[in-house]
Amino acid sequence: MLKAIFFDNDGILVNTEELYFRATREVLATVGIDLTPDSYRQDHLTASRGSFHLALERGMTAVQVEALRAQRNAIYGEILRTEPLAIDGAERVLRLFSGRYILGIVTSSNPEYFELEHGRTGFLQFISFCITPADYAEYKPGPEPYLRALYRAGVQPGEAIAVEDSQRGLMSAAAAGIRCIVIPTELTKGSDFSRAYAVLGSIDELPAVVENVG
Repeated sequence: MLKAIFFDNDGILVNTEELYFRATREVLATVGIDLTPDSYRQDHLTASRGSFHLALERGMTAVQVEALRAQRNAIYGEILRTEPLAIDGAERVLRLFSGRYILGIVTSSNPEYFELEHGRTGFLQFISFCITPADYAEYKPGPEPYLRALYRAGVQPGEAIAVEDSQRGLMSAAAAGIRCIVIPTELTKGSDFSRAYAVLGSIDELPAVVENVG
């Protein structure tokens, strides 16, 4: 029986993946680097290594790269304070599931950004717990984030399902033995989702699929 649903954050509940890409691309463009969606997809959403290695490969020093990263973070923080964040349909789905399942968020998002985002969305009223980088040492695609979620929820892998938008997230959930529903974004479309339990077009399709799982 399904007891818990674990949501990725960026790209599933909030439209921050596109915004983070935009901020990173803007900063790298100032030093002549054209960050493409394909490059971002590989570096951030599959390999989990970020994009600033591109600046190092151009001969920039570590100090210069850290300055670029700080500039990107400032731009991204301002975007989070001013632009719409919530994915259409996310609140309706969370409200529908609240009280019926244990709901958790399993994210690689910076905790400061995470708090800023959900101070605006109000989604945490529906969430039982959040697993952030403060709770684990090994990032997705490793299994530790989802193993932590299973422990916090007090459920077995077969009693949970994960909702992700990227190949990295799918691999993390699968490595923890959890079935994973994938809802691709524009940045993650075309990735290998062959291990997914289901691939959906939007979060609005999630309740019907979850009913079949449960």
